[in-house]
Amino acid sequence: MPAVAEMLKVSEAAVVSRVSLRDVNRVIDEHILPGAFVSLDSGRHVLAGACSLIALYFESARHLTSEERLFTIRTAEARLASARSLPWSALLREDWTVHHEFLTIDLMPFMRGARERLDDLAAAREAMASSPDILGGTPVIRGTRIPVYDVAASTAAGASTERILETWPNLDAEKIRLATIYAEANPLRGRPRVFSDLHEGSVILTDRCVPHRGRRDEVPD
Repeated sequence: MPAVAEMLKVSEAAVVSRVSLRDVNRVIDEHILPGAFVSLDSGRHVLAGACSLIALYFESARHLTSEERLFTIRTAEARLASARSLPWSALLREDWTVHHEFLTIDLMPFMRGARERLDDLAAAREAMASSPDILGGTPVIRGTRIPVYDVAASTAAGASTERILETWPNLDAEKIRLATIYAEANPLRGRPRVFSDLHEGSVILTDRCVPHRGRRDEVPD
């Protein structure tokens, strides 16, 4: 699994923190996350262990004030900085309670949640493959020629697991889940690609034509 000290892309950090990409960029831009946990070299990256603090900041917003959340993050900063060389198993044996006036805040649920989602991210990476010899380097599910982003797009479009398995019988529910995680952590850039042919093994889930609607100021012939 990713180490505590691994630097994640912001899209990966969003998945592990269970927040939006916009939220991750916000904690960087507004210096909510300590600078020691952020790298701006060759793109934006966030310390894997710090994803627990991002999750805390947004998930506890209904219960803690901004001041209380920032105090908690600043208090945890020194602990996490000193423990960043430790494996996650050792990190989870640390005391992650923070005391602020009359409040006692337990960070352990956020640490465990980040650890679990990092495990999922590692499994998603391992389940995918990319080779110039297979679909021109398009990421596929390992051992198949099934494009990862096609599976993820089907899930995003609301296709059930059963329907996706009818389309790609070589998959299973876990591979579908991991494909979705991988695609979310590694979003495609630019406009969607247009394929003239379906990929091998694909079938059309729906085939619907949407009539063109002219501009309101167009006058019919």
